[in-house]
Amino acid sequence: MKIKGLLQDIGGASRVTKARLGAMRSASLVADTFDPIGAVAEEWHPSVLRLVVTEIRSAGPTAKTVRLQKAGGGKLPPFYAGQFISLAFVLDGHVLCRPYSICSAPFEARREPGYVEITVRRKADGLVSDYVNDRLQVGDRLQGSMGHGQFFYEPLRDAKRIVGLAVGVGVTPFLSMAKEIRNGTLDADLTILYDASTEDIIRKDELDALACGRVRVVYVRPEDRDADGRLSADCIRQFSEGDTSYFLCGPQETVQGLREELKACGVPARRIRAEVTGQPTDIAQAAGYPAEQKNETYQLTVVRGVHRDVIPAKASESLVVACERAGILLLTDCRSGACGFCRTKVLQGKYYVCPENDGRRAADREFDYVHACATYPLSDMTIKIPIV
Repeated sequence: MKIKGLLQDIGGASRVTKARLGAMRSASLVADTFDPIGAVAEEWHPSVLRLVVTEIRSAGPTAKTVRLQKAGGGKLPPFYAGQFISLAFVLDGHVLCRPYSICSAPFEARREPGYVEITVRRKADGLVSDYVNDRLQVGDRLQGSMGHGQFFYEPLRDAKRIVGLAVGVGVTPFLSMAKEIRNGTLDADLTILYDASTEDIIRKDELDALACGRVRVVYVRPEDRDADGRLSADCIRQFSEGDTSYFLCGPQETVQGLREELKACGVPARRIRAEVTGQPTDIAQAAGYPAEQKNETYQLTVVRGVHRDVIPAKASESLVVACERAGILLLTDCRSGACGFCRTKVLQGKYYVCPENDGRRAADREFDYVHACATYPLSDMTIKIPIV
């Protein structure tokens, strides 16, 4: 509408109404349902990302790196260096979701065609990790979503100097950060203290090649560990100068130990970022867990709408694992209790949530909602999960 003046515009409702009625009379009888904002959102943040495996290569004696590209080609959704991708695998007719840190860099996803890479290490009783290392093939198609997690450098929050404490396969998000720094698209200085057995270092050649003025890779030696086998505080101090942010990635037990070590050294909590690779190896060792119940098996009633399944659930395994064993689809994302994607209502029963992995809101604690990936049954239970 043309601006005619203050008083005319204030009292100009009739002109607006007249123009609207004219537009309606001249409009097409066929509704235009195209949503341009929704189209852009779906392009950059698709609800389902369809991917194809384009390359599989060795990443060490016990791991493989998998390259994924968008089915049909094109750029991949944006993400920050350090975030993870969630992938759905179909094994023996069952859908299993697993998160993996993206070890390629964001600038590599923006190429035509863009790609992301994950590195998967074989582990004991690792159903999906064994599948990736033994059976996944070039040309296989997967579905997933990406750009998850808070494990990335944020200049408003973090110091420009980063010390990354990586244990085992926990080095993968630091690969992404190092590549982005080398590319000039991440303004930070990164020192990676990599704690892994000498014979099983993940992607060592690439790590060595990434070393530059702003990226340093240090392989932890036996003498750098404390009496508990963790990276010692003295070793960490050697590579800490001035204002430093500490990024920790590895198994739950190790990350928690490093977090406590840093706090004891006076590092403020705001300077510590952590990403754990799954739940504790032995939940019976977690604080407050009733170890005498570790070997118990309970009945878990899973309610989906009007449908009810009764399945066995081990006290030593999370509710998600119990559902997966029974072939019940309960979608997950982080699998470490942080994101809430597997948020579940407990209708009845007792349970344990590891304090370090309890990412629930206060209201969820009060009204018996849990993150199923981080919750362990301590009695017969009844839970209600979404229908998917």
